[in-house]
Order: sequence, then C-alpha cells, then structure tokens
Amino acid sequence: MTEGSPAALERTRRRLTWSLVAGVGLGSTGYIAAVTVATLVAKDLTGGTGLAGLPGAVIVIGSATASTLLSAFMARRGRRPGLALGYGIGSLGALVAMAALVMRSFPLFLLGTFLMGSANAANQLSRYTAADMVPIARRASAIGLVVWGATIGAVLGPNLVTIAGGTAEGLGLPLLAGAYGLLVLFVGAAGLLTLVTLRPDPYEVAADPEPRAPRREGALVPARELLRRPTIAVSIIALIVGQVVMTLLMTMAPLHMTAHGHGVETVGLVLSAHTFGMFALAPLSGRLTDRLGSPTTIMLGMATLATSAIIAAAAPPDAEALLVFALFLLGYGWNLGFVAGSAMLAEGLDLRERTRLEGVADALIWSSAAAASLTSGIVVAWAGFATLGLLALALIAVPTVLLLGRRRA
Repeated sequence: MTEGSPAALERTRRRLTWSLVAGVGLGSTGYIAAVTVATLVAKDLTGGTGLAGLPGAVIVIGSATASTLLSAFMARRGRRPGLALGYGIGSLGALVAMAALVMRSFPLFLLGTFLMGSANAANQLSRYTAADMVPIARRASAIGLVVWGATIGAVLGPNLVTIAGGTAEGLGLPLLAGAYGLLVLFVGAAGLLTLVTLRPDPYEVAADPEPRAPRREGALVPARELLRRPTIAVSIIALIVGQVVMTLLMTMAPLHMTAHGHGVETVGLVLSAHTFGMFALAPLSGRLTDRLGSPTTIMLGMATLATSAIIAAAAPPDAEALLVFALFLLGYGWNLGFVAGSAMLAEGLDLRERTRLEGVADALIWSSAAAASLTSGIVVAWAGFATLGLLALALIAVPTVLLLGRRRA
C-alpha cells in the first residue's frame, strides 16, 4: 500500500481511474475502427462473402485467449505491465493486418486479427483494475465509469475510418489499411499512456490488498474451484447470457433491416441507438448497482433484455421507431448486466485470485460471443429473425431463475 494521508491516497486512486478511462477511450477508438471494416477486408481478400464473418469470430477468440493470459501475467507482475502488454500486442496485430492487406494474404490477416483481440482484452480488464482501488460499496460505480470510456471509441472510431482510408491511399497503401493504422496509433497511445501515467501500480493502492480468500496449503485456490462457488457461478452465467443475447440479436439486426427495405441511414440510426445504450449510460448502471445490489441490477438488466427481444421479434419489419427502441434496450440491458455482473464477480476474493478469475470469466464471455456470432446466421436462415428473440428469452430465463433461487435461499 502506498503511504500517505487518506486524502492523498484518494487523489492518487482518482487519477489512476481517469488514466484507465482515457486508455479505454483511446483503445476502443482504434479497436472499433478496425472492427468496422473487418468484413469488408475479408470480402476483398477472399473474393466473396462466405468467410466475411470469420475475422469477427477470430478477433473475439483472440480477446478470450488474451484475457486469460494477461490476467495470469497481471497476477504475477501487476496491472500496469499487463495492460501495457495487451495494448502492445494489439498494435502489433494491426501492423500484421496492414502487411496482410499489402500482400493480399487472408491467413496472415486472420493472424493479425487474432492478435488485435489483445487490445480489446486490455480494454475490458481495465474495468476490474478500477474496481480494485475502491471499497466494495463503490466498486460498481468505478466499473461503470471505465466502461463509459468506450463511448469515445464508439463515436470516433467509425467516423475516422474514411479519413484514415484517404490518408492510407495517399501513402500508397490499400484504402482499408487506414483503419488498421488507426488501431496502431490509438491503441499504441493507450499503451504508452498506461506505462507513463498508471503509476503507482493499481495493486499498490488497492482498497483490500491483503489476502482474504481461503488457501490450500499456502497456494491460491484453483480457478476451477472458484467457479463452483454459487455467487461466482451466477455472476459468470449472467455475464455470458447477456453477451450472447446481445450478440445474437445485434449481429443479424442490420441484415434483417436491409432485407426488408431499410436504407443505410436507418441501419446507422439503429446501431447508434444500440451503441448509446451499451456505453453512454454505464455510470448510471454503476450507481444503480451500488444502491440496489448486484443481483437486483442483474435482474433489471435481464428484464430489459427480455423486453428488447420481445419487441425485436414482434415488431413489423417496417416499424423503424420500434426497432430503434428495441436495439437501444438491447444495449442498455447488456450494460446493466455487464456492470453488475462484473462487480458481483469480485465479491469475497483475494486481489490476485480475482485477477485470475476475471481473465477466465472474460475468456468465457468472449468465447460465447464468438459462438453466438457464428450461430445467429444459421438460426435466421433456418427459422427467421423472430426465432432469435424467442431463443434470447429462453437464455434470459437461466440467470433469472438462478438469481431468484439465490434470493429465496
């Protein structure tokens, strides 16, 4: 623990938290810009749409892999070097992707895409880093503030793609390489910012640095044993279900709309409403969680997701306003569950044990999202978009039942 007065310690924690918010803002700008053009790059390199969804799945798998590895690294070396390493690997991946575009190599592009997932992993693990530095009663608010930082990237990233493309062409590079240049620039800046400003390491000013969790022969409890604890299991299930439901509906919503005559402007409006729901209201989700408790807020999130699924499934294809509202609710329902589930995950664990567990949890979340992304198209082709809404309702029932049972117990 860093020495000093309580007021000085609080100022240090606040400064480090805002450093994390800035890092997430920079990192998400580059990451979202690259994700925006991934399907276009795949179509360009392969000459068709059959593999267009593969880069999206690969980058999520990269995020899952990096989450586990980076959290294990952080548990040994600290948060600052772990986050900086994640951003550094992500920037390297973008350079590989740019080289793949120049060389017209789809396998090399997939390798770069996989490495870029590390940038997303670092962004996501930043929320837990902020939570380390505050008492339990304010942990969700800290998580919500860092998640809110991604709003910057959600707004700037897609809007910078055209400018970056023009710059790339001016340098003699392919048009779409510009988006990956943005990732190198912004994610690299996030890594540099982390190295320079995230001092002292957040571990050194953690609110509860002393081990409190049970030990076995002096060692940390294995992650598989932690996963069997009811509170941890329920929080991870809620996080996974929220991510899967959002991915199922969001992946197919643009195709569903364009198939029924909606233009690009309408699709853009729906995506903007969804993104606003995902990130912009995260501080409110944090305050609600701290006030109402994680289980109640998770159930509120599940109810919001269920409402979104019902509206999306039942709305007539030409009901533009209903679709905008449904996708906003989809984003905010996810946000409520994401912030509350992340806060609930950290309850009652030693600092380094929860660091390891957080990486495992995020790996499960992103792996499930990749599976949902690949599955959604099959479901729509076989049974239609409305069936995705019904499938979402069935999934939402699982954590709801578990939370109600936990409350009765």
